[in-house]
Amino acid sequence: MKKLFIKKINWVLAGIMGLFGFTGCDIFERALYAAPYADYSIKGAVVNEVTGKPIKGIRVSYSPVEWDIDLFGQPPWDQNERYDYVITNENGAFSFTTSGGYGFRNSIVPIYAEDIDGEENGLFQPRKIEVDFNEAVQTGNPGDWYEGEFTVTKTIQLVEVEVE
Repeated sequence: MKKLFIKKINWVLAGIMGLFGFTGCDIFERALYAAPYADYSIKGAVVNEVTGKPIKGIRVSYSPVEWDIDLFGQPPWDQNERYDYVITNENGAFSFTTSGGYGFRNSIVPIYAEDIDGEENGLFQPRKIEVDFNEAVQTGNPGDWYEGEFTVTKTIQLVEVEVE
């Protein structure tokens, strides 16, 4: 008797679910089988700290590993093989974008500005700054599989070294 009752209830529930479907089940976020992705951009300009003039020929790079030269000395990798880098143009402008998952989202990324052209445009001390992607401007549609682009704009000021 008990088995017959449970069997009838199961048939009734299966019929109701088949008739109405699972339309009410989308009130929660949909399950994703892989992480959504976005593009992360850092752009801006490198300028002389004293004069405010743009500096051409500065390598702006980031590395997945933060390295403090003052504490640890030169990094164990080749200085010319940063994770990603660009060289500033005549206006001191730079811009680079990386794509991927949530590698940078809600994180702080170290950015390095290094004078690599010698005395051609003056000598400048290298500088490390931190870019906080919590302050990024997002373009795109949050909640979509591709969440758009997160952009941070920075002005990097470098100190000129006096040549004797």
